Parts: sequence; structure tokens; C-alpha cells
Amino acid sequence: MKKVCIYLIIIVLSAFGCKKNEDPGPQSEGKILILMYHRISPGEPANLYERSADDFESDLKFLKENNVRVISFDELEVLMSSGKMPANNCAIITFDDGDYSWFSLARPLLLKYNMKATFFLWVNMIGRDSFLSWQEIEQMSNYVLEGGIRPFTFGSHSYSHPFLLARRNSFSTEQEYNLFLDYELGVSRNIIRSHVPAEVSALALPFGDGYGDPLIIAAASRNGYRFIRTSKYGAITNTGTDLFALPSLPILDDTSTEQIGISLGI
Repeated sequence: MKKVCIYLIIIVLSAFGCKKNEDPGPQSEGKILILMYHRISPGEPANLYERSADDFESDLKFLKENNVRVISFDELEVLMSSGKMPANNCAIITFDDGDYSWFSLARPLLLKYNMKATFFLWVNMIGRDSFLSWQEIEQMSNYVLEGGIRPFTFGSHSYSHPFLLARRNSFSTEQEYNLFLDYELGVSRNIIRSHVPAEVSALALPFGDGYGDPLIIAAASRNGYRFIRTSKYGAITNTGTDLFALPSLPILDDTSTEQIGISLGI
């Protein structure tokens, strides 16, 4: 009788396909997308490089609803050094130049959606025309969220926003050219550092000029930068990505929010 029971158990288990759990296989990896904004407009944009506040908020909603984690450049560096891409998609939100709309329009929306951003300053324009004042930059950079997190960090967009690579031929020697680079990158960084509490570690190339150039990269490195955000189109898809040649997605007036998802494979 005992043997009969054992046989019945074996038959039942076989019938229900009792077997070891199958290996689920490798998990898919996420991408990291750096978004590049310029001016945020309260109404209809006046030019291609503006983004309406409504469209900007739609972008932030899209990131939130699709569980895209917004990170900083420091967090990007940690991910790259880990040798493993994140399981889910991430984004870095950046702004170029220094328009007052960062303070009046972008800042409250970023706080509303609890998102970080890095702002690249065209330093010798601060306090002029429609640009931010140093007081407003200081206020933004010193804002602290619960847990001691500073959501707003600042980087350099150079001192006078020149074409960095195209200017090379205007100098008679490489030494003179390097002095020019040290001024544009070094002086701008030192001025920003005197106004913000966090380290100034990221540079955005004016006009995207100089992507991958060894002299510009060397100048950025010796002046204390750890990241260069370029205008080269694309997302970060592997941990071997050069931190001095980071791609981005320009978000212009005619960029659809869905393009963010396309770039992330959503």
C-alpha cells in the first residue's frame, strides 16, 4: 500500500509539471538621458530654443509617470564607476546660459515634481539683461530638501560663451590657446564657486563646439571639471561612456515630449 501511494504522488507531480524554477535570464538595463533646455517661456515660445512652461511641465509629468529617475551628475559618476547600468531609465535635467526663467518658472515646477537639475552659467552675462542675478543663483543653490538634498546645482557654460574649438586658429601657439581655455573654463568655475555651496564639477560646451577635442578635455580636467556635457545627440547606454563626452537630447520648442520616451526606449 505504501509503494502504491508513492507511485501515485510521483504521477501527480509529473502531471502538474513539477520542476525547478526556470532561470529568468538577464534583466534588461535602463538608459540615462541628459535633457538640455535653455529658456522657459510663460506663453508661446519666441524662438526654437525656448520651451513653454506648459510643455516643460508635460516633460516632467512624462518622466514621473514613466518612472524615469532624475539624477545628478555625481550620481551618474557613481553609476558609471559601478560597472552596471541602472535597472530602470534615468534622466539628468540641464539648462544652458542663465535666463531668469530658471528662477521664475523652472524652479517652482522642478520643486513641484521633486526633481533635480543642473544649470550651466554663461558667467559674464549674469546680472545683465534677462539673465539671473547672483543673488537668485545663491538662493537656488542653497535650497535644501528634506534629508539635506540640494536639488539645484550649477556648472559652467564658460566665461564669455565663445566657440572653444573654432577659436584655436586665432592663436599663434598652443600655449596661448591653452591660456584662453584656462580663462574661459577656470575663471568661470572660480566665480561660480564663490557663489554656490556645492562643487562646480560639470561643463557644458558653448554651441557644442569642441566635442571630444583632447586640448579642451585636458583644460577641463586641469581646471577641476569631472564632466563635459556635449550637444552630441544620444543617450548613455553603457558604463564605458566617457564622462568628458556626455551626449544629450536638446529639448526645443518643436520637440515632442514623446521624443524623450523614444530616446529612452519607452
